Amino acid sequence: QVQLVEFGGGLVQAGGSLRLSCAASGRTFSSYAMGWFRQAPGKEREFVSVISWSGSSTYYADSVKGRFTISRDNAKNTVYLQMNSLKPEDTAVYYCARQMAGTAWAAEISYDYWGQGTQVTVSS
Repeated sequence: QVQLVEFGGGLVQAGGSLRLSCAASGRTFSSYAMGWFRQAPGKEREFVSVISWSGSSTYYADSVKGRFTISRDNAKNTVYLQMNSLKPEDTAVYYCARQMAGTAWAAEISYDYWGQGTQVTVSS
């Protein structure tokens, strides 16, 4: 059983930064790509970013490209999301998830394990 736990959410002013962390249990963390999604109030959950198992490949939603950076430390079983130049529209619950091999990286259905989420609130 894989458990994912997110940390680092909070309240920040527009233009500020936050760093989210997602700690994974289990010995297979380094074998899987890991993604971040978010869900704003009244909206569907949406893809934010994904990183390959090795960290050599990353992809971002257009809405966060150039502002967010995903990274991972396989020795620590942890994936990170550095969020800079935050905007009020980034306010959401952020989830990390494990991507199943050979699936579409931006599709929610491609992810089999999810964290409980961490709230990010950006004030204007």
